[in-house]
Amino acid sequence: MGENFNYEYAALCHFGTEAVLKREILDLGYEISQVGDGRVMFRGDADAIARANIFLRTAERVLLCAGRFKALTFDELFEGTRALDWDHFIPKNGRFWVKKASTARSKLFSSSDIQRIVKKAVVEKLKETYKVDWFPEDGDDYPLKVFILNNEVTVALDTSGESLHKRGYRRLHGAAPLSETLASALIMLTPWHHDRILVDPFCGSGTFPIEAAMIGANIAPGLGREFTAEKWTNILPRKAWYEAAGEAEDLAVPDRDMNIQGYDIDGHVIRVAMENARQAGVDEYIHFQRRPVSELHNPKKYGFIITNPPYGERLEEKEALPALYREMGEAFRRLDSWSWFVITSYEDAERYIGREADKNRKIYNGMIKTYFYQFMGPKPPRRRPEN
Repeated sequence: MGENFNYEYAALCHFGTEAVLKREILDLGYEISQVGDGRVMFRGDADAIARANIFLRTAERVLLCAGRFKALTFDELFEGTRALDWDHFIPKNGRFWVKKASTARSKLFSSSDIQRIVKKAVVEKLKETYKVDWFPEDGDDYPLKVFILNNEVTVALDTSGESLHKRGYRRLHGAAPLSETLASALIMLTPWHHDRILVDPFCGSGTFPIEAAMIGANIAPGLGREFTAEKWTNILPRKAWYEAAGEAEDLAVPDRDMNIQGYDIDGHVIRVAMENARQAGVDEYIHFQRRPVSELHNPKKYGFIITNPPYGERLEEKEALPALYREMGEAFRRLDSWSWFVITSYEDAERYIGREADKNRKIYNGMIKTYFYQFMGPKPPRRRPEN
């Protein structure tokens, strides 16, 4: 049903990374309909369910919108939901529930009431459509999500299931890991290219180096994992998933020559990072080594540092931050032709690094407000064209 049907989708992302996600969606060939905080809406056919889940690096999940409407009262919420074509999305034996309801700047604000009313409205519509009084709900899962912003309701189905940051390679974690989707977005906010050296001196469990290697080798992040919507054959046939995976495999460039390095002072997390890189199939591109930031040096020019140093969330750690960030600044300055990119919530980062950032961007890492500081180095000279 509906491979050529024009749907609206909502791709969710970290606050502050919407521009990167928008570019990814455009690169897949879809039309952007709206950009909001932590969300990019776009239009596409049913194949977009498979392609967006498999290809998007910076999306947390992909939602298939059943409809949008205004609602100032619970009666309007019920009638607006009931008016949607639920039989197009949910089969007679489908198991459906409202997984989450969120609301902002709207008259309706009780999440539990919103969930209850939307579920009731869907049940009433499907009873009428399928001419039944009771649903077995013993089929596949069709989880729903509801967003209400400025009194506009969006009711959608969650196509992803587990969050898309769960690529499947990170079996082991270091302390305070950065999510895979956020790491990808931050790399994509820089001008780094696979032919330039990249070093993460606080690599932890290896997320920045691994995501960079996947970007460089053009390995789609969703290959090798499962999605809730794979079972929705009433909307998209299984062959569409095989075709999207085949497209991703054809576009990969596994023989790329890359120089990506990850260092950390903790030998245990270096071993964790090496195992994660092996699980991701990118260990051949990355050199991991136990090394403190004070010993950071490299003979190559015009490289990139992209890193997530300690923030000092605990008081005893916070006391060590001035010395650590001063050490970082000294190490970075030795690499005077390099560009440095640092995500941190530490408000005195620039002061102790000893340089004002050329740019900084506010990013939410979960509930923590952080800044992505961008210290730009000189551009490398243009290569002369070969005769």
